[in-house]
Amino acid sequence: MSIEISIKKMVEGIKGGSLKSEDIVSNFLKNIKEKEDSINAFLYLQKDKCIKQAREIDEKIKNGEKTGRLAGIPIAIKDNICTKGIKTTCASKMLEDFMPPYDATVIKKLMEEDAIIVGKTNMDEFAMGSSTENSAFKVTKNPIDETRVPGGSSGGSAAAVSANMVPLSLGSDTGGSIRQPASFCGIVGMKPTYGLVSRFGLVAFGSSLDQIGPFSKTIEDNAYLLNIIAGEDKYDGTTAKGLEKVDYTKSLGESISGMKIGVPKEFFEEGLDEEIKACVMKNIENLKELGAEVEYFSLPISKDGLAPYYVISSAEASSNLARYDGIRYGYRAKDYSDIDELIESSRSEAFGKEVKRRIMLGTYVLSSGYYDAYYNKAQKFRIKLKSDFKKVFEKYDLIIGPTSPVLPFKIGEKMSDPTAMYLADIYTININLAGVPALSMNGGYSKEGLPIGIQLIGNYFGESEIYKVAHCLEKKLFMKEV
Repeated sequence: MSIEISIKKMVEGIKGGSLKSEDIVSNFLKNIKEKEDSINAFLYLQKDKCIKQAREIDEKIKNGEKTGRLAGIPIAIKDNICTKGIKTTCASKMLEDFMPPYDATVIKKLMEEDAIIVGKTNMDEFAMGSSTENSAFKVTKNPIDETRVPGGSSGGSAAAVSANMVPLSLGSDTGGSIRQPASFCGIVGMKPTYGLVSRFGLVAFGSSLDQIGPFSKTIEDNAYLLNIIAGEDKYDGTTAKGLEKVDYTKSLGESISGMKIGVPKEFFEEGLDEEIKACVMKNIENLKELGAEVEYFSLPISKDGLAPYYVISSAEASSNLARYDGIRYGYRAKDYSDIDELIESSRSEAFGKEVKRRIMLGTYVLSSGYYDAYYNKAQKFRIKLKSDFKKVFEKYDLIIGPTSPVLPFKIGEKMSDPTAMYLADIYTININLAGVPALSMNGGYSKEGLPIGIQLIGNYFGESEIYKVAHCLEKKLFMKEV
């Protein structure tokens, strides 16, 4: 049985009786068994429960009972999204035994549609990193080339889909943590508009930046999953209010003739790998052939987002991670003489280097005497960035550019140089600061066979437009029905 058919067709097959959920789940579990020891995508698996749930869904269908839009489909979840009864560790020693007492809203939505959660995926600790090397438990490898990183921080979720361990997964994106691993692993990853998908149950890193989003092999599957997880949530006051329900698969197959697509000149300056540049240029020509009007323009502010992003995200991380004190829950140091030493020792022993680095940076920029010089100035930059993006989208329907300035790098290559690691996010961080949606899709391959990600950036709540263009480009690039 092929596992390459679309999610929609897979669900139709299960509901129609031509496919069995148990067979599909068993097939993916077989792939996990064969590949997991070398890829290290998962932190926790629930194989027996998966098979049990699949049998129950098959029985429901046999009895003519109603089933959901993901009936019998296996899905993997990044380990910073709370799952009742399944550990949620954030790949940190601090939470290595934490069992959430509730499900995140996105998990509830998946369960209501009869999805089957296979397990939790590896990540950079507390979502801080661009390579999934900062996990306290294991290093995930890129299925395309196991000597290289899968990107981060959602590297486990991206690798699991890329390696055919699951057809779908969820990640979170604070500064590129869905799009960059999607690029490195040659799959599709969407960072939705801030507020489109509930963050309730997502363990916070940078609350004004974090957003849950889907990974998939194809554009259609990605849009199908976003349909399910999007929407207002009474438990999350930052979700958008009063939005009409949108079917993101509806725009797929529509012509993009006459659409205006902008290309910021600043995306092609020093630091961009030449093969990535050539691939993006080739895809710009593809869009022209598909009838889109493509125009180069200048977006100078896009060059300056890295420092404000790390100031804001680290400040929010410092505040959010203050709750892990060794007292209420999480890791507790064994040796201490008073409460101050308990807190200090617990945090020193349980947090990794990258998390400590960002907590210290965040605490510094929020401290008296430095707040105005750093944090306040970064927030002013953010207001200007949002304004500039709004002006751009008055003229263009979408923006196209690279997802990452570099190809997937070797494991260990950038670990001793945090600045080089941070620069890998140069094209993605502005999207989170502005709150607009963006998708990364495979645009081609390097001479070594490494995938190259193309990033499509849309206006606020313009996911349908992004999917429409991405779907046309996908069909042209890979010449198959998807």
